[in-house]
Amino acid sequence: MAAADRADPQGDESPKERLNRELDQLLQELRVALPGVQVLLAFLLTAPFTDRFHELSASGRNVYFGAVTLGAAASVLMIAPTVHHRLRFRDDIKEQMIQTANLLAIGGTACLAAAMGAAVYVAGEAAFPDSAPRWIGAGVVVLAAAVWFVLPFAFHRRDRSPRLGSGPSPAGSQSSADPSVTTTSTTRRR
Repeated sequence: MAAADRADPQGDESPKERLNRELDQLLQELRVALPGVQVLLAFLLTAPFTDRFHELSASGRNVYFGAVTLGAAASVLMIAPTVHHRLRFRDDIKEQMIQTANLLAIGGTACLAAAMGAAVYVAGEAAFPDSAPRWIGAGVVVLAAAVWFVLPFAFHRRDRSPRLGSGPSPAGSQSSADPSVTTTSTTRRR
């Protein structure tokens, strides 16, 4: 059973348990995102060794170098929380590590979005020199910004309780994992 599943349904996890859970979740999210960053960076690093790379315009090569730089920055920023954890995990500074790791992950994701857009621009420039399709890269950046950074702020909780599971439970349902605890409506039926 995962740590998040063992948390008290009423939100009564200790501060230490909360920090452990938050750090575990953050590191797991980075484990999911990082392979994409690494594949993009690897692809970009091989491009200059192809025959067609030298056919790119000067602006295409400049954007390419920006894409490589942004991809490398994304990789550094997204790997950093793991390195921080490994170096300081016993120093009782998890709260600071989580806050810093969160900012690094967001910065890495922003660099990834820009690197993806720049890579699409370069691909468009290589396939259709000096034409409109290369600007689809800018659209990729806008799409990533909207889906990754704007959309999450559209989410709203159904109740305004501070934690999941701590709000009022529907009538007749059990609000606790303990079967001996019943809701008011169940008690009235007895």
